[in-house]
Amino acid sequence: MLNAFSASPGPSMADRHESISLDSPPEDPSEDPSAGHGWFPGPPPPIYSCTLTPELLIKARDELQEKPEWRLRDVQALRDMILKEQPNLRTRLDDAFLLRFLRARKFDYDRALQLLMNYHAGRRAWPEVFHDLKPSTVKHVLDLGFLAVLPRPDPNGRYILCLRPGKWKPNDYPFVDNVRAIYLTLEKLIQPEETQVNGIVILADYTGVGMSQASNPGPFLAKKVVSILQDGFPIRIKAVNIINEPRIFKGIFAIIKPFLKEKMAERYTLHGSDLRSLHRAVPRSVLPQEYGGTAGQLDMCAWSRLLLACEEEFVVEFCQPDPLEGAVPPDSLLTEGERQQQDDDTFRGLRSQLYYCY
Repeated sequence: MLNAFSASPGPSMADRHESISLDSPPEDPSEDPSAGHGWFPGPPPPIYSCTLTPELLIKARDELQEKPEWRLRDVQALRDMILKEQPNLRTRLDDAFLLRFLRARKFDYDRALQLLMNYHAGRRAWPEVFHDLKPSTVKHVLDLGFLAVLPRPDPNGRYILCLRPGKWKPNDYPFVDNVRAIYLTLEKLIQPEETQVNGIVILADYTGVGMSQASNPGPFLAKKVVSILQDGFPIRIKAVNIINEPRIFKGIFAIIKPFLKEKMAERYTLHGSDLRSLHRAVPRSVLPQEYGGTAGQLDMCAWSRLLLACEEEFVVEFCQPDPLEGAVPPDSLLTEGERQQQDDDTFRGLRSQLYYCY
């Protein structure tokens, strides 16, 4: 289902940019399976209407340079830049979607456009992750308990993504399936405006991680994952808390750290088995009992149910014929040989390689 977006007045985009809508509400809200998960906000309406509280409006102004009276003007400015500078990039152009990129780059138009380009280029450069990307294809990852989102945000309004890499064994399934599940989770998390303003927190429990997990995925795959999270997705990762890390984690982090920007590296905190240290970063009131919290037992099924209930959203967004043209992957997603090809100032020769070289 392809349709054009134009929530704000602008040039005739319908003829030039068809794009995919995942925001269309069900015909009967009572039949929407995701509506029963009241702890997490539903998808935004098809026509943008600001849902930020007065407190979040102040936070967005102070931290993101967002001015409510200029918001739609800024969105239109980014939309115009896309149409002028990237006329072959077929992307969603609705207000709600473009706002994600503006907020992630503090309303710097140029940086927001680059982030949008990286977002699409990453999808094209890594077909193993993004082809046929929908919750049902990663149900085995969700059933294993590899990840969950805790139902209560922290006092700063940030949802907590809980990862448990020790649940995965290399013989179970390819590591990229974990990346697929993480990406679907991030796509869902970024829908609410409060997440766009507050960001998220990652809690990674390394219980059970041994040599087999540490030697997989390896530096190149790790670099691609970090690149997508840092430079190719419009979400603010405000803190990464590592707990129960084994000795071998130093080797794992040594693989990841060279690819981290200094600001992001500073947000990593290693707590070991010291739950008191974790509680100084994440209050007990939002943590499950397994981590010394008071929020009940860890329910690894709630987020799985929510994602699976949103299957059609992701089918519409990720499972259509590829609508993207002209998006060049950032250097961090390319091998040395591919970077040399990119210097030819043409994407035609590179495009075929990206599908087959990984």
